[in-house]
Amino acid sequence: MSRHGKARTVRRFTSVSAVLVAGVVAAAGPAFAHTEVEADDARALAQNVTLDFHAASESSSAGITKLEVVLPKGIAPADVTYEQGPKGWKFDTTGRGYTVSGTKLAVGEDAEFSVTVRQLPDAKELAFKTLQTYSDGRIDRWIGLDDSGDDGHGHGHPAPTLKLGTAEPGAQPVSPSPAEAATTAAPSGASPSGQSKLPGTPSAQQADDEADGGMSPGTWAGIGAAALLALGGGVWWFKRRRTPSA
Repeated sequence: MSRHGKARTVRRFTSVSAVLVAGVVAAAGPAFAHTEVEADDARALAQNVTLDFHAASESSSAGITKLEVVLPKGIAPADVTYEQGPKGWKFDTTGRGYTVSGTKLAVGEDAEFSVTVRQLPDAKELAFKTLQTYSDGRIDRWIGLDDSGDDGHGHGHPAPTLKLGTAEPGAQPVSPSPAEAATTAAPSGASPSGQSKLPGTPSAQQADDEADGGMSPGTWAGIGAAALLALGGGVWWFKRRRTPSA
């Protein structure tokens, strides 16, 4: 083979290799750029379990500023305690889970944080739907279940999922946390109508009576009747005096 023929062969091989490498990178990139959750020896009904979350950055121009996690059934926001995360970030509970947010991270930097759950529910796996917000307003929604929306190549947006082992023998659900119980229990001293009534609190009728000078409408009616009788008796007595006796 001539020198020029060898050069063409080398160039073709280099071009094909570059295309293959680019294809592999393009295919592997989105597949690994997921939000994930892990825990050591996670089991159903296990107590005080630390969950480690990892959110990969997928933006080439903005940094991650917030992660909102929707808790699965069986875990209340009050049962979650923040352990650690990006420097300066804060933890807040929401009606359906919690958020971890703060100053934007560097472009391309992944977000990692840890929380401790009071007790894991009795389930085989838990999906933690996550909304990942960037400094430019972009939101990646890692909320798919069973990799829904997948294009067949692992390019969907699955929610971080934690598989649980079987519960330890004798493990039982713990009672609700004080904060959770306070929001679900009925107020003490609740009346049959469902309105709260504290000891010593006057009823609506008593409040109306006090506004009328401390006497009920029935009392006022009695006073009016007595006044009419007294007036009638006085008139009769006055007429009797003026009428000559027989």
